[in-house]
Amino acid sequence: MARLCSLPARARNFPINQSSSRLLSRFSTSSRRSNYADTLPNLKIGKHTKVLFQGFTGRQATANVKESLAWGTKIVGGVKPGVEGEHLGLPIFPSVRTAQEKARPDASAIYVPGNQTAQAIEEAIAAEIPLVVAVAEHVPIHDILRIHSMLQTQSKTRLVGANVPGIISAIGKCRIGFQPLPCFAPGNVGIIAKSGTLSYETVASITRAGLGQSLCISMGGDSLAGTNFVDALTVFENDPDTEGIVLVGEIGGIAEIEAADWIKDYRRRTTNPKPIMGLVGGLQAPPGRIMGHAGAWAAPGEPDAKTKYRALERAGTVMVNHPEKFGEGMKTLLNSRPRVGTTSASSGNQKRGLHTMRRVTPKTTTRAPLKQTRSLYVKQFQALDMLKEKSIAVREAAPSEGDFFVTLTVDRTSLSPCILASSTADFEPSLTGRFPFSYANPDLDGRSSLMKAVAAHLHTPAEAYENLAQLIQSLWQIFKEKEGYLLEVRASLSTSGLEVRGARFGFDDAAYKSSGRQEEVHKLRNKAEEVPEEVEAEKDGIVYVKLDGEGSIGTLVNGAGLAMNTVDALTIHGGHCANFLDTGGKATSETVKSSFRIICSDPRVKAIFVNIFGGLTRCDMIAEGIILAFRDLHMQVPVVVRLRGTNEEAGQKMIAESGLPLHAFDGFEPAAKKVISLAKEA
Repeated sequence: MARLCSLPARARNFPINQSSSRLLSRFSTSSRRSNYADTLPNLKIGKHTKVLFQGFTGRQATANVKESLAWGTKIVGGVKPGVEGEHLGLPIFPSVRTAQEKARPDASAIYVPGNQTAQAIEEAIAAEIPLVVAVAEHVPIHDILRIHSMLQTQSKTRLVGANVPGIISAIGKCRIGFQPLPCFAPGNVGIIAKSGTLSYETVASITRAGLGQSLCISMGGDSLAGTNFVDALTVFENDPDTEGIVLVGEIGGIAEIEAADWIKDYRRRTTNPKPIMGLVGGLQAPPGRIMGHAGAWAAPGEPDAKTKYRALERAGTVMVNHPEKFGEGMKTLLNSRPRVGTTSASSGNQKRGLHTMRRVTPKTTTRAPLKQTRSLYVKQFQALDMLKEKSIAVREAAPSEGDFFVTLTVDRTSLSPCILASSTADFEPSLTGRFPFSYANPDLDGRSSLMKAVAAHLHTPAEAYENLAQLIQSLWQIFKEKEGYLLEVRASLSTSGLEVRGARFGFDDAAYKSSGRQEEVHKLRNKAEEVPEEVEAEKDGIVYVKLDGEGSIGTLVNGAGLAMNTVDALTIHGGHCANFLDTGGKATSETVKSSFRIICSDPRVKAIFVNIFGGLTRCDMIAEGIILAFRDLHMQVPVVVRLRGTNEEAGQKMIAESGLPLHAFDGFEPAAKKVISLAKEA
């Protein structure tokens, strides 16, 4: 358990409002070495926060700055490397260091492409910017591993992201990100979410209920998050502006399990805990698939979405199956909560500060790590060839008793590479050793304590120790050189020594797609052997997953988290979905048209459910795209359209008056019932 610590020097210089002052006053001064946890107070943004933009003059940043300034965000300028001048009436600085010296920003919004994001974050860390928000998708995993190896050794900079909408204070009118402002209203509910579109739906529901939001933090959809659920929950616990908390999770990692442990502890030690509600997307996600978000996949031994849901529910979280239920649900919980002693602890010394919450590695339900699909998931013989090149003994053979398993992957809790060693294929937790290690200083020498611990866990005989060490060192070389994210081998000990008999290697597609690296690995992909519709969708920037079974409802959704939840909720209502489809956060008429074409190519589809939250794109524009696409494709399949968000009434009216077999709704449940009935009638 971490000890109390003094605030870092940069945080002490933070301009703070009254609520931030109360938050920071909870920390005592003691002699402890500073670390990344010391940066948690930097998340408490507000009207005091001075924001810098990196990538300032770009199109997206320019539009965002205009909106945020009009809303009330205090923006002090931006950075364009090597350039000094003015943009939108604000100064352009030639470097982050210069901006830090002249403007003293409290936060930096990074608006550069994924292949440049790591460098931009590194510059902000070097300049000791207190809060860095990285919104870009497709940031290579190894770039972020390198960034986390830096973050964990300092106590000045806190990262939110990457692949996030950002962080926003509705009370303080401070937006650092691209959240849809019309959805927000000042209030008392704090929100932490992995999914952007699900968070927008959540915010809108809270606003419709008349509650509003205090602080909304995005954990993001990547594997390695700069700020996680426990971080945000700890901030919300100590935030006097936050009276209720909403947590939105999804498949992948164990952050929700860690949150459940935190919530259980919080409710035990607090006499009048703040009500917490939750949702987990991906309950119906097929095992082994990546569901839109880069981080929406489960590593060996990680829990599925249903396990996370149950863990949160057992911890006392009020769970819902759709985000539009958060508003009225939270209103009921807040109205039934006593208003006196809202932060009192059950005993005088029980209260935890932001730095003192322990992290628990939970026991989790396992799933056999089979058939994971990713665009750069190579075939077994290709993986074995890579090992042969490292002089590892290889003989492909069927599984047999006595085989053991070693996996090199990323650990989402330690934010570092990790070795998993197990005697079972399903990585049963009680039989699996988890050994995180430093990305910058891996220390995988045969004499290292880490290597000895792995060998001891696998009960490796002394004569095979050097072979095991060589295997792990080779896996690390492949992992680093070719930017892997999951390298798993099945090996056995024979009279001739250690022998690898099976392998499953996955590599980061973002390294190639956004940065142009690893072309040689990317060429190993054989699209002819993949699902044709999925390959076709990829060309248009659409993520499509064809689901097995009797699916009769096609789904078209903007945002991976919302798409997962749509499949979950339709299934709960008795529907059978044929696919998962994420058009991306910004649905356009072209992506809608391409999506309809792909969905209709599946003969099982009898009705289509379009579930769009118009946050970044207006509902009337989306409605126009749906109508045009329906006419151009001469569609015969009935379509149910649920539109919520910006200009939702105008969009719904356009659908209703189109004269086409389109059915417009704003509520999810009536829309779900309609599409299910249409599919059954067809």
